[in-house]
Amino acid sequence: MGELIIKDVFKTYYKNKQPINAVKSLNLKCNDGEFVALLGPSGCGKSTTLRMIAGLEDITSGDIIIGDRRINDLHPKDRNIGLAFENYAMYPPLTVYENIGFNLKAKKVSSAKVKEEINKIAKLLDIEDLLDMKPGALSGGQKQRVNIARALIRRPEVLLLDEPLSHLDGKVRQRMRTEIKQLHSEIECTTIIVTHDQLEAMALADRIAIINEGVLQQFGTPLEVFNHPVNEFVASFIGEPPMNIFTVISLVESGVPYFKTENNLLKFEVPEKYCPYVKEGEKYRFGIRPTDISISARNEPFTLQTKVNVFENLGEEVRIHIRIEEDNILSVVSNEIYYFESGDPINLLFNPDRIHIFDSVTGERIEKAIQLQ
Repeated sequence: MGELIIKDVFKTYYKNKQPINAVKSLNLKCNDGEFVALLGPSGCGKSTTLRMIAGLEDITSGDIIIGDRRINDLHPKDRNIGLAFENYAMYPPLTVYENIGFNLKAKKVSSAKVKEEINKIAKLLDIEDLLDMKPGALSGGQKQRVNIARALIRRPEVLLLDEPLSHLDGKVRQRMRTEIKQLHSEIECTTIIVTHDQLEAMALADRIAIINEGVLQQFGTPLEVFNHPVNEFVASFIGEPPMNIFTVISLVESGVPYFKTENNLLKFEVPEKYCPYVKEGEKYRFGIRPTDISISARNEPFTLQTKVNVFENLGEEVRIHIRIEEDNILSVVSNEIYYFESGDPINLLFNPDRIHIFDSVTGERIEKAIQLQ
């Protein structure tokens, strides 16, 4: 079994005798054969978590369990883990064949068995024609495939990928994403990938663990974290282009609750699903994704009457920027022969079912913020 359980794990460093928690009370359960992404900004603790799983970092407290084995005190070589580094970490004097088979050779596996295993892995990763080449003659994408082959030949229970695509250019990254996804479906190995690229995590993972400042923010499927972010950080981190988020104040007119911006330039009704949670006179953080703002020909509820600041035609879609003092609001719509110039009047319709409201102090989604009080 390749089930991975991270149970209340802490990692503490000391700087000038002051404790710094790189990972704080992390709890995750990755199912056997599942593809999980650890996602977050640089320095959030995701690579530290991966290194603790691999045994390259000591755990300050908590437990890491693979199958039915607690692996905290096991040497890295005894954990049955495959690790593909961000840097390819190959032996330059050795051929690809020798690099892939190095681990098996060190374990005194017979030459015939080594050859058999290398040929299987090389066929799986489509690198059969590279086996006689030296690492220096390989492209970035080829090196990464060899890097992953070295991790897979161990037949690990858990495969760890530490930002494997970060050094590749755009087109190669896209191709490698597809290859890694296909490879995972074939090997059926529990796989953990560390990345700061949310598109990479959305494309590859069955579930995404979003981490910030060492704390797990949300763990769910790509659609769950995209459509139902638990707080403002997740909402702003997931999605490209990012979610529009700005401050609003609630008010009531003739019994109808409204939101208005602090500068009074915008006013629109509170969506019905949020009415039980909104208090008059309170500030909130209002979020809506650019793709959930459409162009309207008439004024109706949830319509913003404004002027175009910047218009971008990207072929299949157009991007319309409007400026409200310090806030920039972006709308992304499919290109139906739209054309605007700066200063043109426009009606932008907010989809009320796709509006997100967060507590202005804690950043929590207001339904959750109310429950925590």
